[in-house]
Amino acid sequence: METGTAIPVTPDLAQEILRDNFASWVQALDLEVSHIDRDHALIRMPLGSHLARVGGIVSGQALAALADTSMVLAAIAHKGAFVPFATTDLHTQFLRPGVGTAILCRAHVVRAGRALVFARAEMTEEDSGKIVATATATFFAP
Repeated sequence: METGTAIPVTPDLAQEILRDNFASWVQALDLEVSHIDRDHALIRMPLGSHLARVGGIVSGQALAALADTSMVLAAIAHKGAFVPFATTDLHTQFLRPGVGTAILCRAHVVRAGRALVFARAEMTEEDSGKIVATATATFFAP
């Protein structure tokens, strides 16, 4: 997808954007774009021992990366075009230990201006539906 080309972002296209434009360590999270449209993105992060910290819970670093990546994809879908958004602020609140088979992250754009995009994300356990963490971020669109 070329920068600035306005088209609807589908799950397949978002997965391609993720594969072609994100760091290899983000790709190692094995994120799956379950749903994406102009209003929100739903990203699934399967859990495994490589994401666990002491006590067998998902690490905060993995949750923060999931939130940041999900919000960037939501911003891209909201714009309808690939933009190399730069994170200028990321705030993550960890509410409970994350366990189970996967974490689901629902992200949406709160407000989009010409240069800044404000977004929110909520992460839940796939199995129980319990909220694990929330996040907010600001992105700069060059």
